[in-house]
Amino acid sequence: MIRISTIFIAICMVLVAASLGMVLYAIAGISGSESAIVALTALTFMILYNAVSMRLRDRSESGGQIADLSRGTADLARQVAEYGRRLAVVEGKIVSANSAGQERIQAVVGEINELGSLVKQLASSVATHEDMLAGGAPVQETTVSAAIAPPVPPVRPPEPRDLPIPAEVAEDTVTAVTPTPVGAAPDVSIGRSDAQMMAVVKSAVAENRIDLYLQPMVTLPQRKVRFYEAMTRLRDDKEQVIVADDFIAAAEAAGLMGQIDHTMMLRCMQVLRRLMVRNKDVGVFCNVAATTLSHTELFANCIDFLEANRALAPSFVLEFKQSTFRNLGPIESEHLAALAQRGFRFSIDHVTDLRIEPRELADRGVRFIKVPAALLLDPKLSAGSDIHPADLSDLLGRFGIDLIAERIEGERAVVDLLDFDVRFGQGFLFAAPRPLRPETPAGPAQTKSPQDTNGSAKSARSEPARSEPPKNDPPRTTGNAALARRATGPN
Repeated sequence: MIRISTIFIAICMVLVAASLGMVLYAIAGISGSESAIVALTALTFMILYNAVSMRLRDRSESGGQIADLSRGTADLARQVAEYGRRLAVVEGKIVSANSAGQERIQAVVGEINELGSLVKQLASSVATHEDMLAGGAPVQETTVSAAIAPPVPPVRPPEPRDLPIPAEVAEDTVTAVTPTPVGAAPDVSIGRSDAQMMAVVKSAVAENRIDLYLQPMVTLPQRKVRFYEAMTRLRDDKEQVIVADDFIAAAEAAGLMGQIDHTMMLRCMQVLRRLMVRNKDVGVFCNVAATTLSHTELFANCIDFLEANRALAPSFVLEFKQSTFRNLGPIESEHLAALAQRGFRFSIDHVTDLRIEPRELADRGVRFIKVPAALLLDPKLSAGSDIHPADLSDLLGRFGIDLIAERIEGERAVVDLLDFDVRFGQGFLFAAPRPLRPETPAGPAQTKSPQDTNGSAKSARSEPARSEPPKNDPPRTTGNAALARRATGPN
């Protein structure tokens, strides 16, 4: 459709051309034909000029519209790309949520199955005890053996099946976990004089009657094993077990504490290597005495051994008493710094109060603090502390230190500790310390009682047969054993 402005311009051009012809005819005296030709020529030039100017104006307008359209297309492409990215993120979250939900369901199903098996075991045990009390039903031989075994403390419920120490911890010098023999009461404390205790310690060290006990530390509330604490026990000539609190003073007086600690480090490293074959997240806590830390020569032997096993430093935690850290001298501080430079982490146990400086401990390499559950839950014991026990886990976490509640005996304590945001627990509620005994080859002339025979038969059915090395071959010596031999001597 022709616009009104175009019609108006055309009329104006015709009037201008006609006026030009009339002016030339009337004033200049040009003839009518010549003035008409001039008028038509002027009209033609005006028409051409208008057409060219309109074409240029339309071209500029079209260029601007095309540029605007290009910018709009680019914006639309960016928006589509953003929507695509958001959609991919949402799909990833949905997939991860589905996988996490399936894992949780599988974990819950496993725990339900485990609980069902524990309930069945409990029901069978209750039925057996009822039959024994009634006296009317025959009792199997295994039940009689269990009846004459040392009674289990009532505060210890049945241990979960995932808590006992796995048999894979056996090394060349360490066998699988075996329960304490019937008739040998663990952790026996017999009244002995200092001289007698010193003689017992010397005899135990000379005859290698040093036992390694392991007690698991579990996560709360899942109760999955995360660490193992290695505990030292000695056996006298009557196979009675002596706990660390009873023999440490005598061992330090006899100058044998460094040798005992070095032997325990060697065995702990062997246990850790075997555990890490199946689980890379497991760790072992090894207790070290203050005498070993302060003695230059003894510590030199230990640090040589730890340097040779530096690759296991992230999973090997050295544990010291709180009193040791509070009485550090220049030598002890230097030795701790040498261990921290090699990547080893530290733990503090035997905590008697909550007057703790987390920043100073973190600077020294402490990553774990073990506090008795009674000290955290009893307001009377924690009354003189610098911090409320409910805030202790959060305060330590700010400096990279994990709080471990030890000596947990009841389920009520676990519930209260969860309110304090405690992530790890240890105690007889979860599992008792289990011994790791050195290998002792049994000869054919060795006799056993009927009760031991039953136990051996049961263990033979439950454990696979092991191939023993030829008796004429010398014992295999690894790098760790060579370091231990140089440190401990021929004994």
